Amino acid sequence: MPDGMLIDVDELDNYPLNKIVLITTGSQGEPMSALSRMASAEHKKVGIIPGDVVIISATPIPGNEKFVNRVINDLFRQGAQVIYEDIDDIHVSGHACQEEIKLIHNLTKPKYSIPVHGEFKHLIHHAKLAMELGEKNVFVLENGKVLEITKDGAKVVGMVQAGNVLVDGLGVGDVGNVVLRDRRHLAQDGLFIVVLTIDSSTRDVLSGPDIITRGFIYIKESEPLIEEAKRVIKDVLYFCYKNDITEPNAIKVILKDNLRNFLFEKTRRNPMIIPIITEI
Repeated sequence: MPDGMLIDVDELDNYPLNKIVLITTGSQGEPMSALSRMASAEHKKVGIIPGDVVIISATPIPGNEKFVNRVINDLFRQGAQVIYEDIDDIHVSGHACQEEIKLIHNLTKPKYSIPVHGEFKHLIHHAKLAMELGEKNVFVLENGKVLEITKDGAKVVGMVQAGNVLVDGLGVGDVGNVVLRDRRHLAQDGLFIVVLTIDSSTRDVLSGPDIITRGFIYIKESEPLIEEAKRVIKDVLYFCYKNDITEPNAIKVILKDNLRNFLFEKTRRNPMIIPIITEI
């Protein structure tokens, strides 16, 4: 590259627009990438104007199609001419073909082969190719598997924890699968709370049942359903009284089962049900 051809982004205003080419990140539609911010007119230093030509030299990674298409649509809205893979053959994959991989294997003659990068199916195909070339020590590893290599050989010796780590507030990795499952449940179906106060000696209901919902139904517009739910609760309490079931946890389990069936039958939804029983 000749001296003076590469300039800083802050110097863009000093040159004619038709003399400027930008090479930028964002070919996979990453939300915070420079191209995504240009496309949505949120970039602090670079804007797209009608007549600009944007060349996306990339093949969308499976799963990223939605993000890539969103960026392309936003670029068109800004008035740009967008050249991308679907309309022009402009991109050569950065991944080697089989013959190129064979060449690398034949040149390096590895003692051990460990396919890396890509999905599991890609690792399997790479391993088969290595074995077809006569290699004996081929290891297909998944995230977390430990391969120990010593002067005597190589072998898989165990597993370590690997994968995504959730950062939630000040906590790093302290939110487990159970908590995430509950959050998804709450987000999808909402919350249904039953509050009861029971006399510990007579088993009479002193107050309630009161029902509180969040993200499930709007109580003021669903009074018939709430009244039916209360009848279900009272029937459960009568059943427990008749069958001498006095343990609060046992009553809660029966309440949850009956309410879950009732609410699903009426709404085809499964809210998280939390019975709160106070004994006095």
